[in-house]
Amino acid sequence: MYRIVSKIYEKSPVFFQNTYISMYGYYWKNRRFGSVFKEQLSEFKNRESFSSDDWIEYQTIELRKLLIHAYTTVPLYTNKYYEAGFMLADFENFNLSDLKRLPFLEKDELRKFGKSSLLSSKRDKGKFYSSSGSTGTPISVYFSKKFHQTWNAAYEVRVRNWAGVDYKMARGMIGGRRILPEATANSPYFRYNSAENQTYFSAYHLSEQTASNYVKGIVDNKVEYLVGYAMSIFILADFILKLNLDTPKLKAVLTSSEKLTPHMRLIIEKAFKCKVFDGYSGVEACGLISENNNGEFLFSPDTGIMEVLDEKGNQVRNGETGEVIATGLLNFDQPLIRYKIGDRVKVSNNQDNNFLKIDEIEGRVEDVLIALNGSKMVRFHGLFIDIPNLKASQIIQKELNLIQVNLVPDFGFDHKNETVIVQRLKSQLGEVNVEFKYLDSIPKEVNGKFKAVKSNL
Repeated sequence: MYRIVSKIYEKSPVFFQNTYISMYGYYWKNRRFGSVFKEQLSEFKNRESFSSDDWIEYQTIELRKLLIHAYTTVPLYTNKYYEAGFMLADFENFNLSDLKRLPFLEKDELRKFGKSSLLSSKRDKGKFYSSSGSTGTPISVYFSKKFHQTWNAAYEVRVRNWAGVDYKMARGMIGGRRILPEATANSPYFRYNSAENQTYFSAYHLSEQTASNYVKGIVDNKVEYLVGYAMSIFILADFILKLNLDTPKLKAVLTSSEKLTPHMRLIIEKAFKCKVFDGYSGVEACGLISENNNGEFLFSPDTGIMEVLDEKGNQVRNGETGEVIATGLLNFDQPLIRYKIGDRVKVSNNQDNNFLKIDEIEGRVEDVLIALNGSKMVRFHGLFIDIPNLKASQIIQKELNLIQVNLVPDFGFDHKNETVIVQRLKSQLGEVNVEFKYLDSIPKEVNGKFKAVKSNL
């Protein structure tokens, strides 16, 4: 059914595409901003006045509830914790300092068991959302409507509101959704979702020739703030300044998904005449780091518990960098407890806030690939989604018209999936040549991670 609808959408004129997107937007709005969302808004706002002791008490209570629930309703944790020597009674008086005694949840476990033994037997009705992830490893995470609305309440209070905007304002979005199916599509390079007053811009058609049409979308739809991939917004901002395009002053720009460098921030703020607010979460939704009006990156302790560990598994000291181990406190349908999410952060030396302060989020830099028509893009959302038995993947642009795809297959991987991957790549980059290379593992960068996207140009 989805494929049929997609084919109809692809062949429809812009007016009907906008209508279809608005219909979908109406469903999406109700799913994210229903009754639980409104209830949770005040809860997240009220907790902002918590003292350090209040947060310790709050996290302790929530962690105990989560662990008891996971032990009794999630088979993977029942077995994992029993084998580690834990009984149900241990979790009734569990403290935050005891968390380090629990075994890790590996990303590969989420990938393998996320649709089976990592789900609660008492879960609410929901659906899976997929992401290729910053490391290129396909994962799916279960969202019930209640959890989805709670998570959006956290995002509203700690991201939008901190930036001085809200979900009811007209917003622009540059993200991974393929609103224009082909790489050679003509303008306009945006579609309008009237249900949410949202203008969705293509992340796959940014070039000097198309930049003015992106600005037209901002002007015509009276966009008040912009949200999306950091690099895509930077590329647009760079073209705006280079071409001296007249762009209205926005209230804020909210970036995510890639590392925002000081140079990128400067260019974006100059182009859109407003402050940039960066943030980090991920599809796993087991912790939120967001930037306040003072330029501080703060971890929201009611979204999860974040451990930052060194190579020996010890908590780093203030001013040091380590690996993030995340325990989400909101998703009881698919708990992620001591989850090795695969990112690294630097903990601030100056902890003068009741929220944990972070100096830098590492490991999210991706190279820019250039399409045959000159468009620049950084994200390949959906390229490896629903490709079964694939452990990890990487895209390398070796030449303008030559793309190397590195794959780490699992047992049962079907090589016929190469055809699907090639079709998806060409729909974004044009008629490029694609070569596949099968590896036991993807080579890592100096920071211990590997880039999902690299360019040799």
